Amino acid sequence: MNELPTKLQTIVEEFNLLEGREKLEYLLELADRLPPLPEWLLARRDSMDMVHECMTAVFIYAETEADGGVRFYIDVPPEGPTVRGYATILQEGLSGETAAAIAAVPTEFYLQMGLQLVLSGQRLNGIGAILEHMKRLAAEAQPASQRA
Repeated sequence: MNELPTKLQTIVEEFNLLEGREKLEYLLELADRLPPLPEWLLARRDSMDMVHECMTAVFIYAETEADGGVRFYIDVPPEGPTVRGYATILQEGLSGETAAAIAAVPTEFYLQMGLQLVLSGQRLNGIGAILEHMKRLAAEAQPASQRA
């Protein structure tokens, strides 16, 4: 099994300490931690990458920091708390990592968290779809210094 980036591994371990509905409750708590888009990106929201595979609208923007890490900005409406929770896991777990480290994360890493015990397959497909978009965006990300 591929090794996960440290921050993502920590989140996986936090989920492993929980049982049953506690996992779902924690996912919903994480939804509240998803930060709003910064002002400079709000005006460009329509040009952000949309994850069409999700039933809830998910918009993602990625840029490369000076140290080579990728920074992600994700927008998910409050009406999709489960998806917001996924987005928080991925944003917190992957932001600052290199494109190579992000690309190495297994699409079904969430199985290590036990989410398949509390969520439907369709919902789990959503987190995989978001991750796949993030992998592609990380590989294509432009430096933050070139932000228009």
